[in-house]
Amino acid sequence: MSKQGHPRGLYLLFVTEMAERFSYYGMRAVFTLYMVSALFTMESASEIYGYYTGLVYFTPLLGGYVADRYWGNRRSIIVGGLLMALGQFLLFLSASFVQPSIQTEGGTINPAIDNQLSIVFLMGGLFFLILGNGFFKPNIATMVGSLYRPDDKMKDSAFTIFYMGVNVGATLGPLVCGIFEGDYLNPTRFQWAFLCASIVMLLSILLFSALKNKYIVTYDGIQVGTKPFRQVQVEKHQLTAKEKQHIAVIFIIALFVIFFWAAYEQAGVSLTYFADQQTDRNIFGWEMPTSYFQSFPAIFVVLLAPVMSMLWELLRRWGCEPSSPMKQAIGLALLSLGYLFIAFGVKDVSDGTKVSMMWLTGLYFIHTLGELSLSPIGLSMVSRLSPGHLAGLMMGIWFLSSAFSNILAGQLAVLYPDGSPKLLLGFIPITSLHDFFMVFVFMSGIAAILLALLTPLLNRMMKDA
Repeated sequence: MSKQGHPRGLYLLFVTEMAERFSYYGMRAVFTLYMVSALFTMESASEIYGYYTGLVYFTPLLGGYVADRYWGNRRSIIVGGLLMALGQFLLFLSASFVQPSIQTEGGTINPAIDNQLSIVFLMGGLFFLILGNGFFKPNIATMVGSLYRPDDKMKDSAFTIFYMGVNVGATLGPLVCGIFEGDYLNPTRFQWAFLCASIVMLLSILLFSALKNKYIVTYDGIQVGTKPFRQVQVEKHQLTAKEKQHIAVIFIIALFVIFFWAAYEQAGVSLTYFADQQTDRNIFGWEMPTSYFQSFPAIFVVLLAPVMSMLWELLRRWGCEPSSPMKQAIGLALLSLGYLFIAFGVKDVSDGTKVSMMWLTGLYFIHTLGELSLSPIGLSMVSRLSPGHLAGLMMGIWFLSSAFSNILAGQLAVLYPDGSPKLLLGFIPITSLHDFFMVFVFMSGIAAILLALLTPLLNRMMKDA
């Protein structure tokens, strides 16, 4: 450990996490575009996207259990990273063998009928990506704190630096992989995006493996994450009335979070379709790749996180800082506002007409404000409210809400208008982009109002936490 600053192990973990986020977001940026280019209809691609991103949040429960009981953090990270690199490589093979879509005389684009091999490689790649993420995701962040003394004041800034790795990777992934964006006439071009994601993931794991023994050590030189940490069995106690109230708050907030992420995660599916088909991406003669839009939220997080932090601190000093539930209600309201903004932008716009990228950029800006109001506040709240002996379970339940929300996101994206009749709940017609975006305006807006109304009760239930 450097006497003047952070231990070098922090930066090794930073690079490893950055590479994983590069791989995930780089692949996600082109994933639905690739599927609709040659393999599936838009509806099928939306459902596959939802189930994939949903399962990504289920498997960390398995990966965390295996690491705690058998492998330890290091082995889990290496195995998880290798599995993800393999998954991306199978997607590379899928795009390598894919045949272009067929355009009918009427202009309709239909997937080719002889792409079964590409579909097999695609499904295999998704399987290994989901499994690998389960081993990787819950283990790398847990090692950051172990690099420091328990009373080290630099620990908070260490997690801030580590979180920056997430956003740097989420920014660079779509920008780099988006260079290789293809279309229905040239779907094999996507192969290089997947190969790039695979190579970056593989190189980061090789670097981690080579340097882990030297740098991933505690403040007094003990290796971190080599063996499972087996806790001493403690006598389980009955939950107190206050603890039961705290757990109830977590479940209630987790329910509302499902609606937030179901709308927010349209970024990788319906909003990608919108960026590709009905957004004017021409900038002084250069057409920006569709996938570049998916870097915008990460860029806005980096720019706006310090601003939001200062805002909450300023409100705290003035004695009017919102409570945690109210901040999350604000996050839902901002999400609704973002969709209202873009719904206004596409009102009365006919199919095939492209609108200014101002509307999609504005949506992502507003949504990032909502994310910063909800996501970090929620994680802090779960940590604060969870009984000590149930902390891991409660955090797992929190992440499960993200899993359900991503699955719901895919189901809602099926409503994206493509010329065929669409019905919400079996009887509400969705005939235009304006109708589609208004679904999320009302969904997140109603959730925001309900959560705001429940806030006084939730504040009482959270008392003494």
